[in-house]
Amino acid sequence: MTTGTVMERSHIALHKWVQAFHLMCSSKKGISAHQLHRTLKITYKAAWFMAHRIRESMRDGGVKGPLGGEGRIVEADETYYGKMEERRASPQRKGRPFTKGGNTGPAGPAGKRAIIALVERGGSVRTFHVAVADKVTVSKIVTDNIARESRLHMDESRLYFGADAHFKAHKTVHHTSKEYARNDIVMDGDGETFHTETVHTNSAEGYFSIYKRGMKGIYQHCGEKHLHRYLAERI
Repeated sequence: MTTGTVMERSHIALHKWVQAFHLMCSSKKGISAHQLHRTLKITYKAAWFMAHRIRESMRDGGVKGPLGGEGRIVEADETYYGKMEERRASPQRKGRPFTKGGNTGPAGPAGKRAIIALVERGGSVRTFHVAVADKVTVSKIVTDNIARESRLHMDESRLYFGADAHFKAHKTVHHTSKEYARNDIVMDGDGETFHTETVHTNSAEGYFSIYKRGMKGIYQHCGEKHLHRYLAERI
């Protein structure tokens, strides 16, 4: 029965797997492996194993095709959270840092982990943890994962400049000017009627807000090699 599923070759009882599915899917900000092991009365090692397998099953993996489509809105945004793990430096670096300090440089503020989120409004989410959030990397993610017929909403970040030209329409909100949402008049496909379109990236920012509250309040720490699984849990 379990062959080909995340439960394959597991000695944990099936009813405990079902309980774990329910707990992880119903916990908005996540549930820790310690809480799972206390609730299900299994070892912490078994709970950690279950949690990561369930997160892996939550991943989209891009097999469902691009996000958006005709008349659909996709929001693109990025954030930086969690300190990047130290990389092994070669002797030639002579102690020089990998990136700039402060709030500049492609690795983001103070060398934090860069996360890109694509949110289809009223639909699904795709997230990407990238080593460096530069224009080339972000543009490829956006163009590869969003349908050309979509309407792209973004902030004023220069990371998306160039990629926005690949879509039917793109709109920008200027957070530096304290603009967070606005209503634009958009012509329908028939070329005769109009409708109002709310331009914002609040869906993507809401996704990041829930992710960060879960990481800070529930998990407290996440190894960088497992980050993509914790991001998949928030989809």
